[in-house]
Amino acid sequence: MKILVSADMEGATGVTWPADVLPGTPQWERCRSLFTSDVNAAALGFLDGGADEVLVNEAHWTMRNLLLERLDDRVQMLTGKHKSLSMVEGVQHGDVDGVAFVGYHTGAGTEGVLAHTYLANSVTGVWLNGVRASEGLLNAHVVAEYGVPVVLVTGDDLTCRDAELYAPDARKVAVKDHVSRYAAVCRTPARTAADIRAAAQEATALAGRVAPARGGPFTVELEFDAEHLGAAATVVPGVVPSGARRVAYTSATMYEGIRTFKAVTTIVSAAVEEQYG
Repeated sequence: MKILVSADMEGATGVTWPADVLPGTPQWERCRSLFTSDVNAAALGFLDGGADEVLVNEAHWTMRNLLLERLDDRVQMLTGKHKSLSMVEGVQHGDVDGVAFVGYHTGAGTEGVLAHTYLANSVTGVWLNGVRASEGLLNAHVVAEYGVPVVLVTGDDLTCRDAELYAPDARKVAVKDHVSRYAAVCRTPARTAADIRAAAQEATALAGRVAPARGGPFTVELEFDAEHLGAAATVVPGVVPSGARRVAYTSATMYEGIRTFKAVTTIVSAAVEEQYG
């Protein structure tokens, strides 16, 4: 049995502030340990539950945040950028039995600690077939096309609530309770590590490949905080204006859909001016 852990940082234990997740800051350096603790706890839980292999895919920002030397020796880590499936890279090879979303968060335009979708700012909302979408929901549709269930989700309490939409059977662990976008009531790392490890051990029983989902076509709509960002996004073939500061595109599969999404957000990020957005 092989488990893929997609590891994001905004939903990690103790993280509440942009500097906590911004590479190079003193706070980021401190929070890397907390992030690594959450991920290692999930890995240990899956191994406790009978998994033979755990692959951790770094999914935050530079994708070089976790402390490899603090992970259990049985764990492997995929680190670095420019991956075909980005946050869920590794699921496409046919050998993954379950996926865990560790350190996840809610989507742009919703309540939640450090809520966003791919870009920290600029994107104010994302909808998938008319449903407001977080990164978790988008990635869940991607892994479903490979017949792999989401078995564990960790993050703040609102992230766990969001996960009920796309992974109702998955085990959920709230490591903190939302107060505002930049504040939360946090549990200690010792407590969250124990909670995550126990939940992951239980979640192992949910792993097992199923029939690949065929849910397409998928229409993705994005809303931006400035008009020129929508214009920039239409450089991507198939992306068209859909309203004020909005663009949309339709893909036959979520494999195509997530890759187009990455292209759009990359171009939009490059179009943002430092002072005026």
